Amino acid sequence: MKLKPFLFAAIIILAVLAAVAIPKVLQIRKLMASAGQKSPPASTVSTAPVVAEKWERTIESVGSLRAVQGTDLATEAPGVIAKILFDNGQEVKKGDLLLELDFETEAANLRSAEAEADLARTVYERTRKLRLNNTVPQSELDAAESQLRKMTALVEQLKATINKKQLVAPFSGRLGIREVNLGQFIEHGDKIVSLQSLDPIFVDFLLPQQLIAGIRAGERVRVITDVYPDRIFEGKLTALNPEVDPITRNIHLQATLANAEGVLRPGMFARVILTLGEAEDVIRIPSTAVLQEPYGDSVFVVVEKTNEAGEKSQVVEQRFVRTGRTQGDFVSIITGLQPGDIVVSAGVFKLRNGATVNINNALAPQPQANPHPADT
Repeated sequence: MKLKPFLFAAIIILAVLAAVAIPKVLQIRKLMASAGQKSPPASTVSTAPVVAEKWERTIESVGSLRAVQGTDLATEAPGVIAKILFDNGQEVKKGDLLLELDFETEAANLRSAEAEADLARTVYERTRKLRLNNTVPQSELDAAESQLRKMTALVEQLKATINKKQLVAPFSGRLGIREVNLGQFIEHGDKIVSLQSLDPIFVDFLLPQQLIAGIRAGERVRVITDVYPDRIFEGKLTALNPEVDPITRNIHLQATLANAEGVLRPGMFARVILTLGEAEDVIRIPSTAVLQEPYGDSVFVVVEKTNEAGEKSQVVEQRFVRTGRTQGDFVSIITGLQPGDIVVSAGVFKLRNGATVNINNALAPQPQANPHPADT
């Protein structure tokens, strides 16, 4: 009799559990049955055509800009600065006088020497005429000639000394910021100002030795700098070092660029793109279309199929490909595709062979051969 309440409670619990579980089981069976009858929903993807075009064969490197002619100007003699005849950053021509040291003493000595030289010349001319008449001996004429040569050399020496106290531009270019002041005493060789010739300008860069066979002077060079990321500066390869660095096994190359605006400056870092020979024929697709797996690279090609009811649908076929070099957002395909094929360019990771797809190219980013992201 004491077990009846427990049995009654157990029966009630079992009834409640059955009331809850049986509908759920029936619902799950119904969903499983409907799932077995329907195919997976179509995935939405973006596509791109396989395009045939010509690609330049290029090599990229990094380099540094260098002036064709550039130096730190200094005087050949010590002295006190008497005149500064240039402004910071000024454009100058070859031969322009830039600076003078105090040369009053040398100028006075020069005037004295020139007077002595004039006298020596007069004495020589008079003695020469007298010698023609045998009025004076030959030794007197020789002494007069020697004195004239001596005074002429002294004049030239004093002029050279004065010239060493004058600084002139050895070539045309742009001056930097002067590092001396009026009245300052400077020693021989002290830096006064930098002078750089900016047009044209060199770019120096390095390439590995295995590329030497395909490089020739005159090849097209393009240069990009962080200062002007939207501009490409054109030039030509003008020189190859005749020797290879025995430590790095790199060869030093030099290209020449036009720089009429003077925007490129010596010392700038630059990205160098060297073109090799003629352009080659390739077929290319967006790099995002390639699915990289340990067993090989593949792409999904979109094809149109018709079922038994005559309904058309877009399905994908997985094809293995062999990729080549890249250019911007594109990759070249060596084998596996033909021009005109349509490949999935976005959404490849959610596909399987034979899957049905819907194509929507409205939101897909457009690949570019020379991308310039805004946040770089």
